[in-house]
Amino acid sequence: MIKGKFGGTGVALATPFNGDDEIDVVALTHLVKRQIVNGVDYLLILGSTGEAVALSDDEKQLVVDTVVKANKGRLPLMLGLSDNNTQRLLETIEKTDLSHFDSILSVAPWYNKPTQDGLYHHFKAVAEASPVDVVIYNVPSRTGINIEPKTVLQLAQKVPNIVGIKEAAGDMIQAMELVRILPSSFQVISGDDIVAVPMMLSGSVGIISVLAQAYPAPFTKMVNAALAGKVKEAYDLHYQFVAAIQLIFEQGNPVGIKALLSLLTQGTSGAFSADVRLPLQSATATLLSKMKKYDAAKRF
Repeated sequence: MIKGKFGGTGVALATPFNGDDEIDVVALTHLVKRQIVNGVDYLLILGSTGEAVALSDDEKQLVVDTVVKANKGRLPLMLGLSDNNTQRLLETIEKTDLSHFDSILSVAPWYNKPTQDGLYHHFKAVAEASPVDVVIYNVPSRTGINIEPKTVLQLAQKVPNIVGIKEAAGDMIQAMELVRILPSSFQVISGDDIVAVPMMLSGSVGIISVLAQAYPAPFTKMVNAALAGKVKEAYDLHYQFVAAIQLIFEQGNPVGIKALLSLLTQGTSGAFSADVRLPLQSATATLLSKMKKYDAAKRF
């Protein structure tokens, strides 16, 4: 059973660019509508998959406006708001119109490498500044710091509007410990496509996925099967996705998912460019060739 507002399939939307390196509003609109009609449960805007760190403030606003307009209030929306300067993040939250959003997603401060106590006070300050719920994001491979379960528990117990964690440490033992110790009302959300099924079968409420935007219907079917305890059905679908998951992360995120989306949407009115911004580089011809072979073999 899907639990809570951020149970089920969340999609971390990629941000398409056109040939002039501007936001491709048409492609983004088509991407959003495709998620909605194929049954995903909510959308994340301007996360790491959305290349938020490479966008200007005006571009970020254009992405928000485009998604909000395309969504028309149909799905819950989550907005990525993060910074390793706590005070600057609080100022950003204060000046951001969050009226269309159900939550913000905020990653652990990177580079600074705070202590666990520092992480606690950072997220506490973020939550106190936010007029909407907060989901914290643990991704040590990007930030260089792990939010330990004891710190998450402290936040869950003491900060009412911190309602969940996107857990992407790649550590199933830690994921199970979070499920074990946290209140049942606190949502543990997988942040790794490759471990989505085992995490859900261990008690997490769903996933914020990268791959789901390429195959929203079958991916959501897999998530719903796992949440319903249909183990064989969930794993049968999972193993069909393994190669695609490996491919989209082979040269980093969002390089891989944008390449796959470009292949899947070629010749359509919502054609999605594989272009990324420096310091990222677009997918190589070798990776694109592998993706073509996968999609031909695994057409859902």
